[in-house]
Amino acid sequence: MADLSRPIAIYYEHPEWFRPLFTELDRRGTPYVTIDAASHRWDPAERPDYALVFNRMSPSAYLRGHGNAIFSTTSWLAWLERNGVRVVNGYQAWLTEISKADQLALLHGLGLPYPRARVINHASQAVDAAAGLRWPVAVKPNIGGSGAGVRRFETLDELRAAVDAGALDLGIDSTALVQEFIPAEESRIARVEVLGGKYLYGIRIYTPGNSFDLCPADVCQRVDGMELDAQVCAVDAPKRGLKVEGYEPPAQVRAQVERIMAAAGIEVGGIEYMIDSRDGQLYYYDVNALSNFVADAPNVVGFDAFARLADWLEQHAAAALAKKEAA
Repeated sequence: MADLSRPIAIYYEHPEWFRPLFTELDRRGTPYVTIDAASHRWDPAERPDYALVFNRMSPSAYLRGHGNAIFSTTSWLAWLERNGVRVVNGYQAWLTEISKADQLALLHGLGLPYPRARVINHASQAVDAAAGLRWPVAVKPNIGGSGAGVRRFETLDELRAAVDAGALDLGIDSTALVQEFIPAEESRIARVEVLGGKYLYGIRIYTPGNSFDLCPADVCQRVDGMELDAQVCAVDAPKRGLKVEGYEPPAQVRAQVERIMAAAGIEVGGIEYMIDSRDGQLYYYDVNALSNFVADAPNVVGFDAFARLADWLEQHAAAALAKKEAA
């Protein structure tokens, strides 16, 4: 364990996703504090006293009644960085996390494939925005998380009916994507995780085809039928029919994922992609700064991802303190 004179601060909102990390830090005796984003307040006149801040705020917080924290987080992260605090997944990473539109613009700028989409700021624009897209299409709130608010439409008439009925939810910033829906090869998506911006592991999640919520921490069964450790899985996960397997993505994909994360300012996170079952084309479609490691990682990818994360946090916290003391 690194010798830390000040604690690591873990800023989080979801009550369960980070329990394995807290458990690992407790086991090591690493000094840390937790900051509940949902009830967080701060004083611009105070000076933050942390070795490092690890931002674990979730864009899906509004689904749990904590949407108030989404926008205050933006200001707080900017303030921390202006005060010289080492922030993991800081201001730029968070801006990327809370905007699917920004994510697609980033992918486009890098010349990487993504499902074609148009960005709208009013439901009345959805029908015109779908012109020229390949059907089916999905309407996705710009600030999402856990598949929140995503709706699939098979035809233009279906989409028009939803608009006329006032049934489209553009989310809490009134912005959304109208995007080509990609039928995934073998009903599976791939997720590639990075630590320190570098490839950590890959997994494939198999779905029943009717779910947009593919959080890896909630998948509790391997493809071979093995049930994962119930202590680190959501109790309802097996009911959703999701299954997971470890997966080594091609070297080109690993390199592209690292490029995406570097451009987004994300040090710990995951990129999701799928293969179009119609033509075999790979599409990146989600950039996640909030990385929920796969449940029971040793039984899926062969090692404890939270132990590696704790190692990395300790090392970077110690380096940040040493840099501050030398200044």
